[in-house]
Amino acid sequence: MARLLADLTPLRTSPAYRRLWVGNSLSAVGLQVTMIAVSLEIFEITGSSFYVGLVGLFGLVPLVITGLYGGSIADVYDRRKVALFSSIALWIVTCGIALQAWLGWRNVWVILILIALHAAASGINQPTRGAIIPALVGRKLLPAANSLNMVTFGVAMMVGPLVGGLLVAWVGYAWTYTLDVVTFLAALYSVYRLPALPPEPNADGSARVAGVKSVIDGFKFLGTHPNVRMTFLIDMASMVLASPRALLPAIGALLLGGGGTTVGILLGAVALGTLLTGLFSGPLGSIHHQGKAVYLSVTGWALSMVGFGIVVLWAVRANGGPLPLNSPMTGYVWIAAIFMLTAGIADSISAVFRNTILQSAAPDHMRGRLQGVFIVVVAGGPRLGDMIAGGVATAVGEGWTLVIGGIVSAATAAALMLWQPGFLKYDSRHHTP
Repeated sequence: MARLLADLTPLRTSPAYRRLWVGNSLSAVGLQVTMIAVSLEIFEITGSSFYVGLVGLFGLVPLVITGLYGGSIADVYDRRKVALFSSIALWIVTCGIALQAWLGWRNVWVILILIALHAAASGINQPTRGAIIPALVGRKLLPAANSLNMVTFGVAMMVGPLVGGLLVAWVGYAWTYTLDVVTFLAALYSVYRLPALPPEPNADGSARVAGVKSVIDGFKFLGTHPNVRMTFLIDMASMVLASPRALLPAIGALLLGGGGTTVGILLGAVALGTLLTGLFSGPLGSIHHQGKAVYLSVTGWALSMVGFGIVVLWAVRANGGPLPLNSPMTGYVWIAAIFMLTAGIADSISAVFRNTILQSAAPDHMRGRLQGVFIVVVAGGPRLGDMIAGGVATAVGEGWTLVIGGIVSAATAAALMLWQPGFLKYDSRHHTP
């Protein structure tokens, strides 16, 4: 049994990583509470999945810009300082989201602008944090560290949406957002306690400068290293083409019943899958054919979305059409939650190995820039997916959007493997980028 459980070695051997992990775990819960509350508030103001989908657009554009540039900054300056200053910016924007709720503005455009600012700061913060991990734990412990991060994400995604939905119903948006303001202080402290983390110098001793040329150099590296490149492309196949997040408020309000509670349960099911994967991640360290594991996991996500969509269509047909607003939760929610659980398992396994391939195969002087691209894909992909899903749902409905998206996602992943079969042969014992 012990061999099935998560490997805690990174927490035992690296005090800096332990503090960072604890800080991230606490702040991640607050972030998930805020994200679900933002979706619910925008849907309450507008009554439209399209406007919920706009959260994706307003988050995507600044994330792409600062994510790519932020990675180049992390490859030049002390990564501790970059992470600290960007964390302070994130906290200030979080305070702004809470403030607009306390003032009762209820203006969707103010919320969207704040989301854009939050994404801009995240674009610098997240690539820097990703580039820091190998220096704290070493290459050998990367799978274990990334699996422990899945525990963090799992707990945050399971507790955050459920708590967010309940808090919105019980105490309103202002107090709900304030929870994120408080919990993020833990992340600030953990970054403050990090040691100095300057990136490794160039092999030829030349100076490194952040900027557009540096970003272009990162893309040139991807152009000549197909296995690293594929970790981005195959994730886009699932997150852009089969993202359910923007559809959940309407599914809870009109199709399955239960409103915010249903949204919390469905997102919590994904989180439970992530948490279970992290807790029982011991066997993942012995998997060497990591490219094949990524492909199978992405396909599992896509098929889970197809199943989720079929449940929604089934519920609508059984109920004779959409439900009235504020209808009680129906039993179909629990069937849908099973598919969301399997989706969470599949996505977290994919994330562990995609991140491990990237961190292991990329040289340190490129790690910040590649982590920047990674964050743009991981965080930006779902936002673009939200925008696409919200638009498609206005034409064909939420259920069919899930079914079609899942089928297209699985087909795209298979096409990528036909285009680059070498990714299926990637072996962690030979770090071939």
